[in-house]
Amino acid sequence: MASSITTLLQRARRLFINRCVDARDIRAQLSTEALDRLTARVAASEQHHSGELRICIEAGLPWSYICRDATPRDRALTLFGKLRVWDTKHNNGVLIYLLLAERAIELIADRGINASVSAKQWSDLAITLGNTLTERPLEDGLNEAVDALSDLLAAHFPADGVRKINELPDQPVVLS
Repeated sequence: MASSITTLLQRARRLFINRCVDARDIRAQLSTEALDRLTARVAASEQHHSGELRICIEAGLPWSYICRDATPRDRALTLFGKLRVWDTKHNNGVLIYLLLAERAIELIADRGINASVSAKQWSDLAITLGNTLTERPLEDGLNEAVDALSDLLAAHFPADGVRKINELPDQPVVLS
């Protein structure tokens, strides 16, 4: 009985945290100009490798995710599919997902890049970026994420000298 009450209270707390954050909170930390700068940074990054980067910033988890105790990673995996990051020519798309309410960052990479990068490398990178996001402004943390992933993709999927086709939009996706 006590554990079910504890679980219910934890779920209620999580629901409250995720419902108290909305698009206004994202806009307070990332202006239109900041989103434009992130778009330009992604576009510039993609000139150095054949990979595709997507940034998705979500205010809070949807109710259905909280009800089933889903993690930010579960949501990121869903958005990886919905945003078609998996659908690139070389299977080397990477999603940078930020859940503002929980200050969680997830990196979801397609099978082409996962074949070259270990789970520990991804985990270490996500931890480093998560720390950056708690210590510095949101735009700085996302810039660092783009730069780190750009270096990683350039090491494994260097630009081949041929004009690159941009397979995915460079603009960050903002979900409230």
